[in-house]
Amino acid sequence: MNALPAARADSNAATPSHTPLRDHVSRSVRRYLHDINGCEIDDLYEVVLREIEAPLFAEVLRHCDGNQSRAAAMLGLNRATLRKKLKAYGLA
Repeated sequence: MNALPAARADSNAATPSHTPLRDHVSRSVRRYLHDINGCEIDDLYEVVLREIEAPLFAEVLRHCDGNQSRAAAMLGLNRATLRKKLKAYGLA
């Protein structure tokens, strides 16, 4: 069912044309921590989830031509869970 092989956890496996998603996330988190410049934050995990989920859902839905059942399957979520999250992010 998967069109592409699962991403390898080893970032050394990257080819020049492919940077693992984890590397992009790592750079973004590092930049965010630098940008908050020592300000206290106590919900970073929740902030990151909110910031990642919305564009993830939007892009997967676009990839699936708006088909929520296919998008839910691709994400490994129950369709009802996806619909709830889409509504929460104003994407439904």
